Amino acid sequence: MSEPKPQINFDEFARVDLRVARVVAAEAHPNADKLLKLQVDDGSGTPRQVCAGIRQWYQPEDLVGKTIVIVANLAPRVIRGEESRGMLLAASDIPKDAAADPNAARRVVILSVAGDVPPGSIVS
Repeated sequence: MSEPKPQINFDEFARVDLRVARVVAAEAHPNADKLLKLQVDDGSGTPRQVCAGIRQWYQPEDLVGKTIVIVANLAPRVIRGEESRGMLLAASDIPKDAAADPNAARRVVILSVAGDVPPGSIVS
């Protein structure tokens, strides 16, 4: 288990724009072994690309159609030549930067929405 991060106040948390998005396309990132490129519908009417380090745990074709949660107001960032405009939320049992037991298998699970909620819905 990882150490908790520093406590933040509600106003800091309220600045994070969590939104529902539907994965409409997914492929391996051409310049990175650990990344997938996702095209998501975030309800805005403009496709959004999100790069995520989940290639070890997910096949691109298994993600298409899934309803996920993204951080929508994260500043765009170019990752290995591809622009990423957001971040998907995922849970992991072992922190990626932890000096864990080399025999321990890390699991990463994308957070998804249980009900039928349209893309762009606010997560709070």
